[in-house]
Amino acid sequence: MRLIILDCDGTLVDSQNTIVGSMTAAFKDLGYEAPRPEKIRGLIGLSLEKTIRNLLPTPDLVKVDRLVAAYKKQFFENHVREEGSLDPLFPHADKVLRTLHSEGYQLGVATGKSKRGLEVILEGHKLRDIFVTLQTADEHPGKPHPSMLHQAMMETGMEAHDTLMLGDTSFDMTMAVNAGVHPVGVIWGYHSEDDLLAAGANMVLGDYHELMPCVERLWPEV
Repeated sequence: MRLIILDCDGTLVDSQNTIVGSMTAAFKDLGYEAPRPEKIRGLIGLSLEKTIRNLLPTPDLVKVDRLVAAYKKQFFENHVREEGSLDPLFPHADKVLRTLHSEGYQLGVATGKSKRGLEVILEGHKLRDIFVTLQTADEHPGKPHPSMLHQAMMETGMEAHDTLMLGDTSFDMTMAVNAGVHPVGVIWGYHSEDDLLAAGANMVLGDYHELMPCVERLWPEV
């Protein structure tokens, strides 16, 4: 038994348009100057509160709390307005993850999203049944703190050397290093390959089809 933990935004689903749009609207609704889209994209993966703190030039508790509430309102209003439309899975994610699940690998998620937001994604794509552990930023310190990975390993009975963290940001790779698990980056998300390697990735994948060979190299059968 091995455990493969995935990030959600930028690794499982391409959510940048939803996140950038909701964040921009939240700032504008409260009369604040909206951050540049590229700055928002660079922070995807952090918890919502950490993201907003980094986006505000002079953050304070009142502004952060108001923007957190405004973002959540925008995010879920957009979901309803678009009649339940979902951020798309990255190519081949569904097939590869179902294959790993069928071969006995345990799958989990560690994400800066809220539990509610993650459940919407997994239920909408009919993937909830293949994940045995879900760790979210509203139940843990945000990335790169290793708490989410520690909890996932505790829930599944896995040791760090039997656990892989797959993510698209330097936050994911640093979290993996902090937890002592195998850090594997992906280039289809929001941080560059150089950023991933600098943060500790021991390999970087270019396509979901590369995940199975990566796993087989990491844990060869005896």
